[in-house]
Amino acid sequence: MFDYESLKLIWWVLIGVLLIGFAVTDGFDMGVISLLKVLGKTDNERRVMLNTVGPHWDGNQVWFITAGGAIFAAWPVVYAVAFSGLYWALLLVLFAMFFRPVGFEYRSKIEDSRWRNIWDWLLTIGGVVPSLVFGVAFGNLFLGLPFTLDDFMRSYYTGSFWALLSPFALLCGVVSLAMLTMHGAAYLQMKTEAELLVRSRKFVIWSSMLTLICFAIAGLWLASGSFGYVIQGELDGNAVITPLEKMVVFKEGAWLQNYTIYPLTILAPVLAFTGLIFASVFSFYQRSGLVFAASSLAVLGIVCTAGFSLFPFIMPSSTNPVHSLTVWDVVSSEKTLGIMFWVAMIFVPIVLSYTVWGYVKLWGRVSTEYIEQNKYGTY
Repeated sequence: MFDYESLKLIWWVLIGVLLIGFAVTDGFDMGVISLLKVLGKTDNERRVMLNTVGPHWDGNQVWFITAGGAIFAAWPVVYAVAFSGLYWALLLVLFAMFFRPVGFEYRSKIEDSRWRNIWDWLLTIGGVVPSLVFGVAFGNLFLGLPFTLDDFMRSYYTGSFWALLSPFALLCGVVSLAMLTMHGAAYLQMKTEAELLVRSRKFVIWSSMLTLICFAIAGLWLASGSFGYVIQGELDGNAVITPLEKMVVFKEGAWLQNYTIYPLTILAPVLAFTGLIFASVFSFYQRSGLVFAASSLAVLGIVCTAGFSLFPFIMPSSTNPVHSLTVWDVVSSEKTLGIMFWVAMIFVPIVLSYTVWGYVKLWGRVSTEYIEQNKYGTY
């Protein structure tokens, strides 16, 4: 059986895998509906877009739900601090997501242009808002969140919702939104035809370049050394540690030091830039399957870059850096992590298997002709 230190690292990896699965699968769902009013020029074209993700979007959200459950079980302190301090931001995401299930079911039930236009806008909000907020959240992790802990491990949030919207955090939000809309357009290339397909190709080309530029600017911003945190001294990974039992200090450029300590981590940003470039190139040469593969690799690279840069921090504290939450001190007991590990080894492959099976069985392009022939049997 694994020792406590190994289990801490394993669960950092597993939660990362769940978040990547969410970004790659539910990411293109959010990207597609974010583009409803951009790429869909007619009612039938927007229905085509909805029906490309309609059979899968709810299954894709399993990754998000599972990641939330894993954080609750493996990192209970992170869950408590995040869901209390970031309450309004998370509520904003939650209410925006409400528009998706209702919109998918009711948008096309009434043949009224005003009714459908309202739902198109609400569905767009349901895609844009989470995509933007998730990026802003990651941006604030690099800046440090304004929270502190007392001797009983109760958290106190000392900031405000509007303080989260700093320039760097908003830049990260733009990276996230551009990345996921690119990913959604890449998916549309595999699933649509005619003019909608052409528009999707053009959108991937410019959105991938926008993502690349903003991602590079964010990296240079981090490299400028304006913020970052490090743990001073050595921690015993096999010991039971609380967030109050370490020394954390501010250090300029600290978020890039892992790429020197662990050289292989440089593969993450390289993969991100490579995926973004090839998504644009393959889109230009009309290789739809390769576009989506490159887009998926770019998403993987960008998410991993954020995770590798922050390691071992999960939620740094700008109010009191000593109270920052790390991989070593926010975890559940060794027994809990051990039991959860074997549960994950059973159920994560099952989730992955039925996800792949669903895509294989429901594969194929959706056309406006198909929508017209199945007016009442499609979204």
